[in-house]
Amino acid sequence: MNRIESAIAELPEEIVTRDQDIIAGYTTDFRRQYKGTTPAVLRPRSVQEVQIVVRACSKFHVGLVPQGGNTSYCTAATPSDKGNELVISLERMNKLREIDTANLSLTADAGMILSDLQSAAAEAGLLLPLALGSQQSCRIGGNLSTNAGGVNVVRYGMARELVLGLEVVLPDGSLYSDLSPLRKDNSGYDVKQLFVGAEGTLGIITAVSLKLFRRPRQTVTAFLAIKEIGSLASILAAAQAQTGEAVSSFEYVSNSSLRLLLDAKPELRHPLQEQCDHYVLLEISTASPVLNMDDAVSSLLADLFESGAIVDGTIAASELQRADFWHLRENIPEAEVHHGGSVKHDIAVRTSRLANFIEAASEIVRTNAKGAILSVYGHVGDGNVHFNVVPPTSVDAIAFKERIDQEVSRKIYDLAAEMGGTFSAEYGIGRTKLKLLERYGAPGKVKLMRTLKQGLDPKGIMNPGKVIPNRTPD
Repeated sequence: MNRIESAIAELPEEIVTRDQDIIAGYTTDFRRQYKGTTPAVLRPRSVQEVQIVVRACSKFHVGLVPQGGNTSYCTAATPSDKGNELVISLERMNKLREIDTANLSLTADAGMILSDLQSAAAEAGLLLPLALGSQQSCRIGGNLSTNAGGVNVVRYGMARELVLGLEVVLPDGSLYSDLSPLRKDNSGYDVKQLFVGAEGTLGIITAVSLKLFRRPRQTVTAFLAIKEIGSLASILAAAQAQTGEAVSSFEYVSNSSLRLLLDAKPELRHPLQEQCDHYVLLEISTASPVLNMDDAVSSLLADLFESGAIVDGTIAASELQRADFWHLRENIPEAEVHHGGSVKHDIAVRTSRLANFIEAASEIVRTNAKGAILSVYGHVGDGNVHFNVVPPTSVDAIAFKERIDQEVSRKIYDLAAEMGGTFSAEYGIGRTKLKLLERYGAPGKVKLMRTLKQGLDPKGIMNPGKVIPNRTPD
């Protein structure tokens, strides 16, 4: 009996799935660019069963790949193609444990779908601000394992800033449990933060305690055409000042990205009368019943029109129109797929340098990839831009993207590094960005990451080959 079969023999039969037709849904990555293999998928129903799984894998030195909603862009939740790892899905662990409305917090199993958590908070009259395009399928444990960003980071921060407590099964099968949703706890190292953004390489998150906020009573959403991309930072600053820091989203959309979407889905409508090179989707929200956000935004737009910073714009007159604005922003990745896919660059620089980066990176592509279509959009409020290169219709898409990846991407990453930025703003490392981490990662940080990995997971069983290259489990 081999090691995997020996480990499976120690598990409850009810949690083991061997049907390859079912398994296929767990072994292909979200972007369908990588396919792994595994002899079985494990679907525990409780923390105790997760511990049983991890202890068995530790005993027989079997690699274990944790999976939430399988929405990683970097194959972090996909097993290797060697067939020597088991996938563990937390989808059955999907219970809401508690909502404390007075404490503005919730506690839930890691397998809860993000949109279900948002709905539970809303039913309690509260807001869970973590919001992503994949929120109908991604699960909160995976969101924390990748330190998810999303559209509300400018006001509420990344996923790690919402974490009050975690429950984690460690690589030896023991349990780290610190779920108390305290706002202040200065009793030593903030250990829970080790597991946020670790992509399952240090342990398996099984439950979370998160901050909630009062649900907005007023939301104003505007779609704006801006004259110069260089004014992004000043427009954001004006919006934050004019509204008393009530800006929850400040999203940039290039005209080329919008055109890709409208070409792919001609039933959609352009929000404005005239085309412009650059657009901003601005959302202001407040829980106050007294402050008048309509007046604040109207005054802001009047000032921006007068200064020439914006040349056109419209404010959503209904929830339906607001949803239409967001539909345009959130479906750009789907439009890229329709046009043959894209080479993605998940870049972050200082907000003050974002416009300069976009202009300089665009010039790199124009010089080195004639005919390439740029799809540039992102979260301006936190300096994160998705700088994607789409093949023209007249070429072989696969060959074109391979050439961009080999010949152009490095120049874009070099530019980001020169500007003090990063090659991975919110997607993480997974398997696909290991070489980028070696090239651009701070040596001291990478060394410390290796030390933590070795200390917590000396057998190398937790998500092998992700985030930090490590040996195959002995």
